[in-house]
Amino acid sequence: MHLELKEGKLYYSIGELAKAFNVNASLIRFWDSEFDVLKPKKNAKGNRMFTPEDVKNLQLIYHLVKERGFTLEGAKTHLKEGKKETLTNFDIITKLETIKAQLTDLKNNL
Repeated sequence: MHLELKEGKLYYSIGELAKAFNVNASLIRFWDSEFDVLKPKKNAKGNRMFTPEDVKNLQLIYHLVKERGFTLEGAKTHLKEGKKETLTNFDIITKLETIKAQLTDLKNNL
């Protein structure tokens, strides 16, 4: 899963994120209640509006739980104890996936 953050966009709806992560909105609501690092704002209707920082944290949670198979408790512990290292590794993986996609596009267009 990789969501391109749009420059200048301040908030993302739960629907946008559910579609980008290919999960139900209920899972994102659940993660919001389980992980302290997520702090979405709520609008007048009570809808969650996620900041780019929340989106990065959601990407990290998704990576740990869905891609690496962490339990929720394991992911929480990992985030608390080694967030900086995890973010660095996750950023490297994300950049490499982007480069791979660009190289694949180049190869297919030759």
